[in-house]
Amino acid sequence: MSSNIEVQRICQHCGKEFTARTTTTLYCSKACNSAAYKAKIRAGKVEASNRETQRIKSQPIEELKTKAFLSIAETCKLVGISRRTVYRMIERGELITGKAGKRTIIRRSDLEQLLFEQPRTTAPQP
Repeated sequence: MSSNIEVQRICQHCGKEFTARTTTTLYCSKACNSAAYKAKIRAGKVEASNRETQRIKSQPIEELKTKAFLSIAETCKLVGISRRTVYRMIERGELITGKAGKRTIIRRSDLEQLLFEQPRTTAPQP
């Protein structure tokens, strides 16, 4: 749809100034229009890929939230601490563990009790 008006615009893709014949024109040429469209599609694909990656990353944690008994590695993933810290907590008697063959297991309720119900004490500051 052509008109007799001429409007000075700035291209949304390359930033050059151009004369538009309609008030809705965004790009100076078909090449800029195509390049902007491809960039938009590419950004959408990257965003979809990032969402999928985040979903896959959080899936194991969601599975761990439903288990009644956890291994040392699962406890580390769920709480976000190192294996050494979990073993230290076991040595100090803060975590009660059981053995299933060679495998050490921790009851989830004991872990929650340790983390959420135990009053926190801080060292006195001099």
